[in-house]
Amino acid sequence: MSTTIPDLSAYLHTHQQLQEAIQGLSGEQLVWKPALDKWSVTEVLSHLADHNIVVSFRIRAIISGASAILPAFDQDPWVSSAKANEGLASDILVLFQSLLVYNHELFGRLSPDDWQKTGVNFKGQTLTLKDVVDSFIAHVQVHLAQIARIKNALEAHV
Repeated sequence: MSTTIPDLSAYLHTHQQLQEAIQGLSGEQLVWKPALDKWSVTEVLSHLADHNIVVSFRIRAIISGASAILPAFDQDPWVSSAKANEGLASDILVLFQSLLVYNHELFGRLSPDDWQKTGVNFKGQTLTLKDVVDSFIAHVQVHLAQIARIKNALEAHV
């Protein structure tokens, strides 16, 4: 049986995409919110760092061969309780990149059989390790579009 490995260059590239998305934004612009119930760019980055932490756990749960029930997390309370707007976007991106590099190193040690291992998500869906990594990449793309919308709202606001 042939095993497909996710596009690991796309996985690593998510950091650069996020850096490019926030390039030129001032500290004030990074924490600006289009509405009280919406996230700032920094909060989006904080969410993605949290998501990267959770995905890193999911990856390890799957490859360990445990009957992996992949954890979910309630993103809004995680973002608000982290008080992301009181931190620096650059610090968040350092963590995000560190997890990418650490996980990428792990991926390089995996066998084709490891990529076929599965876990069950909170929706009851069975996911392969490849599915988890591909979903991570797609999730970042969704939030890159969100950052673009925030930047557009910011331009319209001034």
